[in-house]
Amino acid sequence: MAIGSKRRRGRASILLTFATLLAFAGAGPARAATDIAWWHAMSGQLGRQLEKLAADFNASQSDYRVVPSYKGNYTETVTASIFAFRSSSQPAIVQVNEIATATMMAAKGAVYPVYELMRDENEAFSPADYLPAVAGYYVDLAGNMLSFPFNASTPILYYNKTLFRKAGLDPDKPPGTWPELGAAAQKLVESGAACGFTTSWPSWINVENFSAYHDLPLATRANGLGGLDAVLVFNNPLLIRHVARLAEWQKTKAFDYGGRATTAEPRFQRGDCGIFIGSSATRADIIANSKFEVGYGRLPYWPDVAAAPQNTIIGGATLWVLRGRPAAEYKGVAKFFAYLSRPEVQAAWHQATGYLPVTRAAYELSRAQGFYDRNPGTAISIEQMTLKPPTDNSRGLRLGSFVLIRDVIDDELEQAFSGRKPAGDAMDSAVERGNKLLRQFERTQP
Repeated sequence: MAIGSKRRRGRASILLTFATLLAFAGAGPARAATDIAWWHAMSGQLGRQLEKLAADFNASQSDYRVVPSYKGNYTETVTASIFAFRSSSQPAIVQVNEIATATMMAAKGAVYPVYELMRDENEAFSPADYLPAVAGYYVDLAGNMLSFPFNASTPILYYNKTLFRKAGLDPDKPPGTWPELGAAAQKLVESGAACGFTTSWPSWINVENFSAYHDLPLATRANGLGGLDAVLVFNNPLLIRHVARLAEWQKTKAFDYGGRATTAEPRFQRGDCGIFIGSSATRADIIANSKFEVGYGRLPYWPDVAAAPQNTIIGGATLWVLRGRPAAEYKGVAKFFAYLSRPEVQAAWHQATGYLPVTRAAYELSRAQGFYDRNPGTAISIEQMTLKPPTDNSRGLRLGSFVLIRDVIDDELEQAFSGRKPAGDAMDSAVERGNKLLRQFERTQP
């Protein structure tokens, strides 16, 4: 090789290295991503799916980093946020369960409404994109979305096909009415099951959704959606009869009360109870932890009620944005919400968790992908929610201090299930105690 050619190549190499160094020098130090704190109430499989959402968003861009932090159950998460706000250490995003919507709406100075955030940051966002049964919970009277719909669920029926076969029941036919469920539960007990059926979230399933599914009011003023002066009225003959029947079944373990919130779920996963009524979002944990074939069914109804079945209502939570954070964080929050709104993101979350696809586009995408065909039973939650156009009794509820009211209802249900009170007395007491809490909340509002 010629010496001149080697020299030319050497000079070219030196110039290229020098140019590269200049480019790096001109670029300056890499800008650090803006951290966005997200406090949530999801553990187990659902918590892992939530963390995956945040990680996927973080990987999709380099300007913002969503940092999820588990803060306990919903009540503990909200309480932690309140205390943090008082010391100016609040997160930008907090996950709040649906029954605390009225309480969050009352905290006007602490909350940055999502419709304002998205408008201020020029991010597209329309309540019309969301399923009406979901969006209706979280909009004001003008139709403005106050929080970001995130995880919405509804109760469905799960059953153990192995125990059904042992009891001589059809493993492909879940009970559709309460009388059918009672008969199946009794057969399960007679065949050796520790209990026929149990439920999680006693008030949510046996009072709130029960009322909506039978088109009965939980409270006046469209269950509180029409105003703060709503009055609880769920102590009607049908609900009293239902609670009395559960108390009767409790004596034989055809029904076996498993506790508040989600404490009953492991009894089904272990195979103790043949039937379980719980959140559609429990599906992920049930599949992960159960060693038997799981069947799915709709929420049962009493067939002598002409309006039933109507439609179920949601549980779950939304994401509320808190004020008092730097402007750069709010830009990131808006980007994150826009990311969560993508059909493919919503569909993946729905399919992995059992939560409802909160947008129409996510539902249509899941259907087009064949998810419901490949996974029988996964469309039940959607079918229940959209079974009929919602009425004032089945659009949802918005009642102040309902976290406390739900505790009152659970307490009175326990009195009835244990035989310490007749069902009628228990429901009358729940209404009386709950209305006192409503009036206390109403007096605190301007």
